[in-house]
Amino acid sequence: MFELLGITPQGLAAQLLVGLINGSFYAILSLGLAIIFGLLNIINFSHGAQYTMGAFIAWIGLTQVGQWFGFPDFSINYWFALILVPLVMAGFGLILERTMLKRLYHLDHLYGLLLTFGLALIIEGMFRHWYGISGESYPAPELLQGVIPLESIGIILPKYRLWVVIASLVVCFSTWYVIERTKLGSYLRAGTENPKLLQAFGINVPLMISLAYAYGVGLAGFAGVLAAPIFQVNPLMGSNLIIVVFAVVVIGGMGSIMGSILTGLALGLIEGLTKVFYPEASGVVIFVIMAIVLLIRPAGLFGREK
Repeated sequence: MFELLGITPQGLAAQLLVGLINGSFYAILSLGLAIIFGLLNIINFSHGAQYTMGAFIAWIGLTQVGQWFGFPDFSINYWFALILVPLVMAGFGLILERTMLKRLYHLDHLYGLLLTFGLALIIEGMFRHWYGISGESYPAPELLQGVIPLESIGIILPKYRLWVVIASLVVCFSTWYVIERTKLGSYLRAGTENPKLLQAFGINVPLMISLAYAYGVGLAGFAGVLAAPIFQVNPLMGSNLIIVVFAVVVIGGMGSIMGSILTGLALGLIEGLTKVFYPEASGVVIFVIMAIVLLIRPAGLFGREK
């Protein structure tokens, strides 16, 4: 069968692996977008730039931070960056929300989109000015270097890429569980639907909403650290990805947490299969699916019809 289609089982398995890795990034980035839109009603167009920023902070911590402070031998390794960078990005998001975005919650979505688009251009422009667009390499940690041979299907599985899939799935489904199955998550959802009633019970709704935005930005930073050893760290890495991620969010349903996760993973696999059977369409297949879904179900596959 595979010979008739002009492919090998090994080639198919390899492309499915690539699709699963891409889908993991789509899932975790679209999850951050879904949280921000679902809880704050803001279309965060700067999400791709925040993903880029996370990758650059990890790279700077590994290669330059010691020189900046006069300790050439000091560096922030990958494992520490995986914790530190999301916290730094969450703090950055908290400042943005408190100083700018909170003024836009009751206005049309267009205002938030324009503001965050401007922020994305500023962040991207700063890194282009400082580091150019050639890209910087970031080595995978020693523990995750090497490959795992899968002799049964005739391919080798890079350890780091397996780690990316596992880490993304753990973070995505943990986030879904907290928002959909815990008391804190019920407070967050109630804060978007009836904030005055929730405040009457003594809940600090503005702080809760600020922390939700900070967490969404932290997810972008986390994805940036995961991506640094796979893709070259460069100012365009976020802008090349964010349009696809927005399509994932639209297909899954704006604001749907589980929709973003499942759609991101599924579309990554579909994109991988398309590269096998019809490579010319691999760059547009997600947008074709988005158009079909919007025609049939405008709220998205998992979104709620109004």
